[in-house]
Amino acid sequence: MLENHRLERLNALAAKKKSGAISQSELQELKGLREAYLKNFRSSFRKQVENTKVIDPEGKDVTPKKLKRIQQDKNNKN
Repeated sequence: MLENHRLERLNALAAKKKSGAISQSELQELKGLREAYLKNFRSSFRKQVENTKVIDPEGKDVTPKKLKRIQQDKNNKN
């Protein structure tokens, strides 16, 4: 996860941009912080999905084949 101070800075710059009082250097900083946040979010989300198993109400494993292949590949690497 993004460190608290970086997340707070991201939110502060976003609010400043919304009010219209942001400099070019702050815009560049905001862009970098957003990219870092999204990279972290996507990585965490991917890990969560890769560790998911889908079970229907009857108790059958209905995990999509593509996800099963990803999980098998991941297990073979470890």
